[in-house]
Amino acid sequence: MESIISTLKKTGLLFLLPITLFAQNGFDSLANTPPKKVYPQFQFKGLFQARYSTALTEGVDLNGLHHSEGDITNNSFEVKRMRVQVRASVGDRTEVVALVNLADFKSDPKNKVLENAYIKYSFSKAVSFTLGQFRPSFGIEQTYPVDIIKSLDFSNQYYEFGKLGWTSFQTGVSMNGTFNTGHLPITYSLSVMNGNGRNQLVDSDSGKHFSSRVALALSKKYNINLGLNAGVGEVNKQPIHAYGVDLTADYKITDRLILETQLEAKKAINQNNYFSIPAEDRTTPLDQHQLRGFYILPNLRYEIKYKKLSAIEFSCRYEYLDLDYKINSNSRQTILPMLGLEFLKDYGARIQVGMQIDLYRQNIINTNKYNNNLLVFQVQSRL
Repeated sequence: MESIISTLKKTGLLFLLPITLFAQNGFDSLANTPPKKVYPQFQFKGLFQARYSTALTEGVDLNGLHHSEGDITNNSFEVKRMRVQVRASVGDRTEVVALVNLADFKSDPKNKVLENAYIKYSFSKAVSFTLGQFRPSFGIEQTYPVDIIKSLDFSNQYYEFGKLGWTSFQTGVSMNGTFNTGHLPITYSLSVMNGNGRNQLVDSDSGKHFSSRVALALSKKYNINLGLNAGVGEVNKQPIHAYGVDLTADYKITDRLILETQLEAKKAINQNNYFSIPAEDRTTPLDQHQLRGFYILPNLRYEIKYKKLSAIEFSCRYEYLDLDYKINSNSRQTILPMLGLEFLKDYGARIQVGMQIDLYRQNIINTNKYNNNLLVFQVQSRL
């Protein structure tokens, strides 16, 4: 040993030995350090959705409008959606999202095309803020995109509540997050929105829509989630409100056969009906004009996993909706059976065929409130 040290001293290598060892350890440490993320990072997504529709009721066109006289268009091909989304992460906690539907250019694009346009900053999983145009959390259908719903489209009440400023794309700010209280995960959202639809220059009045949602994960085994929704607001200096409840549950019958269920009920003041009446003709107060509805959507999914075919689904949504049940009631019942074939993963490609059956308590000629049947073939691909 002494002879080795003596040799190192003579050659000067003893001085270099600790430097070599330090460098060796330093390089090993750097090798185990994950590379630093470089911002901004971009993610691009898209959706193509096209359909062929044919009306099966004599005298009723594709839009459900009854015609007592004249020719109608009772079948047509249509590009329903051609969406392009870009998501940019500009930091560990900040992202900017833009979503456009290019299919909206086929008609008057005013107040259309641009769907999502917002910035989101996350302090943690429990607290994040979103500012811009987006879908505020109010009901279960707001929590997922249209391309993964278990039916041909969103429910009728989803679009009606969108017209009232509670759902669909609105402009404002929201705080949301998820946290655990023991064994019960809770997701919440608090939103303040203009409530007058998307792509508006300014708010239609100084009133705002204040809404909230709390979702409780009651069972992980059966994926049981209970959602509670409530909102208050002001339109033309008059108070409005809305509230609802929703429930989802999945039951695994076999390893490949799953029954997925959704149930949602909502109620709200229908200010659009009230303000559509000339001021001199209004005989009832605003709070008497109310909308209510519910739907149930069972979906039987068989995961076949045969070559490119991932699953076969059969669903049948039943919906009840009354736009003004206290003053001018004319309830609408919709039955929508659908067969779907899923290809690739996560609805990468899907073929659907379904029928929309609308039944009104009272048929009104030359209006959309008329019994009708519509057959739809739909193809979609997620990009």
